[in-house]
Amino acid sequence: MAPQPPTPTVLGITPPSGPTTGGTPFTIVGTNLTGASVTFGGVPATNVNVIGGVLLTGLTPPGAAGNVAVQVTTPFGSVNVAGGFTYTAPPAPIATSIIPTTGPVLGGTPFVIVGANLTGASVTFGGVAATNVVVDASGTFLSGLTPPGAAGNVAVQVTTPFGSVNVAGGFTYTALAAPIVASITPVVGPVIGGTPFVIVGANLTGASVTFGGVAATNVVVDASGTVLAGLTPAGAVGNVAVVVTTPSGSANVAGGFTYE
Repeated sequence: MAPQPPTPTVLGITPPSGPTTGGTPFTIVGTNLTGASVTFGGVPATNVNVIGGVLLTGLTPPGAAGNVAVQVTTPFGSVNVAGGFTYTAPPAPIATSIIPTTGPVLGGTPFVIVGANLTGASVTFGGVAATNVVVDASGTFLSGLTPPGAAGNVAVQVTTPFGSVNVAGGFTYTALAAPIVASITPVVGPVIGGTPFVIVGANLTGASVTFGGVAATNVVVDASGTVLAGLTPAGAVGNVAVVVTTPSGSANVAGGFTYE
């Protein structure tokens, strides 16, 4: 009678636990492991390699939190690893602070959230996703740009595949100040338009200008938001209202502009 091929034996697995995301390198020690495959809770491990029939290495598959059976199978039999393998849920995100805590309703404010376990996180401000979100390698710093929002305080929620957390105090959107206009130079120009003009005031960032309801062209606002330049549109003879409009409101230039 021919001898029976040796069945596999296993002495243990290292490590005995790892995250539910899988990918944990493991080693099983035993005998007669040549040609073996391994399952964790019935799911095959990957990158399995057997060395000398006594060492088996590989990467765990993903699995649900809790203990699962680890079964080693060769062409000559199967055996379970005593104690199996315990999947541990990665920790939920922690968010301790946000800097700054306020910014304009237009959005685009650079921010940093400090915390832990932030890898893979997304962020919402009042339910609206932030943009340009980046998390550092340690998972403790998250940066991005705020989305637009209405004036007032909103919840800031950080979400990873393992949970969500709100940043204490949230974020307060501040309304931009309405535009202020002090003067226009010159105050007269030809009806054909194209007259270069300068309006001096404050809070002019993002402004457009109309002359008698017709948009000026080549409008440019300086970095301080206090000087606006452009070219008048064509108009009829007489005086017209000059209106400066930003996302925060409108203002009329005293005296308007006179076409001649």
